[in-house]
Amino acid sequence: MNQNPFELLKTSSKSKARLGKITTAHGVVTTPIFMPVGTEATVKGITSRDIREMEAEIILANTYHLYLRPGTKTIAAAGGVQKFMGWNGPMLTDSGGFQVWSLKDLRKITADGVEFRSHLDGSKHFFSPASVMQAQREIGADIIMAFDECTPYPSTVEEANKSLEYTLKWTREAKEWLDANPPILGYPQYFFGIVQGGMHLELRKKSIEALKEICPDGYAMGGLSVGEPAELMYQIADFCTNLLPADRARYVMGVGTPWNLLELIRRGVDMCDCILPAKHAQDGMAYTSRGVLRFKNQRFAMEFDKPLDPECNCYCCKNYSRGYLRHLFKTKEPLGWTLSTIHNLHFYIHLMQQAKAHIADDTFEEWAAEQIPLLQRNAD
Repeated sequence: MNQNPFELLKTSSKSKARLGKITTAHGVVTTPIFMPVGTEATVKGITSRDIREMEAEIILANTYHLYLRPGTKTIAAAGGVQKFMGWNGPMLTDSGGFQVWSLKDLRKITADGVEFRSHLDGSKHFFSPASVMQAQREIGADIIMAFDECTPYPSTVEEANKSLEYTLKWTREAKEWLDANPPILGYPQYFFGIVQGGMHLELRKKSIEALKEICPDGYAMGGLSVGEPAELMYQIADFCTNLLPADRARYVMGVGTPWNLLELIRRGVDMCDCILPAKHAQDGMAYTSRGVLRFKNQRFAMEFDKPLDPECNCYCCKNYSRGYLRHLFKTKEPLGWTLSTIHNLHFYIHLMQQAKAHIADDTFEEWAAEQIPLLQRNAD
């Protein structure tokens, strides 16, 4: 392949914050970007219409889960994941490496891949670099990820290096397989390698240097937000972006809170994803311009004239009050999960739109420094 879907448009004069765009067959993604998580070809609790209305530019799904059900050949028969789920925009698929790694007692990792038992029915399966690439060819996402082993935290240098060697071997084999087996659904798929190495800077450098030789279409940073302190996560990301090619997209996987995103953008990261906005929405937590709002609290029961966020124009905030949202949660009505998920995802996506505007006019650093403490506080 050796294509490059990413174009760097601007770098801040005061930090490593960047503007860019990723051109895919299903549309253009402007960066920095947050990608809603649609693990099983659905963003939990909401429709593709909701996703379009909140102006999401790209969503992601998970190879492990789609491989188990409905099966990747079924998705290929539907014409690819976009047609399957009624979403006409860009898609990214994770390789499932984190999911099979997290199975712990249900998997066995070798140099050739991972043997695992399904968490659904206990059936035995094997993921190799080639089989995971085949699965992602069949799913048909615009951006597909290398098969990697996620390094736990904490880990010794020896443990992290062994894990990294597996990831690099699998990435080479995946790239070779992709070069010999073109896309099957009639449009390009871009291959991102994953930087591993735990919290060991020398291993992160080793990983990046090896990946540059493989020459993927973009770079992801894996093995972050796995229990380490936030400042250590920022340090690793900052170190990696200093070494990664400037002309390729940079993606931190599985991160994070709104303030995490702003901190990572400041350090030169272009793409992020996380389950937190949807997960916390289902727990009765809303991210707002005034901080974190736990709207199930009794004190919000009579607030009929206040939306979750007075500065938000999402469907939820334009039509429903905190008191009504609290009522839905107390009565366990699914509509409450849907509305709060719409709000949280809209908030993330529009925070990224604001970040892009401030990078464009070279005021990102001042704006981010003001926003981060506001986002972290408890909202009234």
